[in-house]
Amino acid sequence: QVQLVESGGGLVQPGGSLRLSCAASGSIFNAYPVAWYRQRPGKQRESVASISTGGSTNYADSVKGRFTISRDNAKNAMYLQMNSLKPEDTAVYYCRTLTDPAYWGQGTQVTVSS
Repeated sequence: QVQLVESGGGLVQPGGSLRLSCAASGSIFNAYPVAWYRQRPGKQRESVASISTGGSTNYADSVKGRFTISRDNAKNAMYLQMNSLKPEDTAVYYCRTLTDPAYWGQGTQVTVSS
């Protein structure tokens, strides 16, 4: 079974940066498309960014130009570089596979506040 573990969340001031990591139990990032989702307080979980096996990326309009998704197949890892963070980026961030069934990590909290 695939296991995903996120890390890198924390408290950051508006305008700051964080890099989230997602580690996988096996070589999945070169086999499946994967994505970062987030769940903001009082909101439904939403897609933030995705990356295909071929390396094509897609971003939610709210994060375009600020967030970058990437992966390192050799390290079985995926990343989300988040720059110019805003208070509205505060959420629990999850990595997941875009498969059926989907595999999810447990989430990592990102809080953007002064």
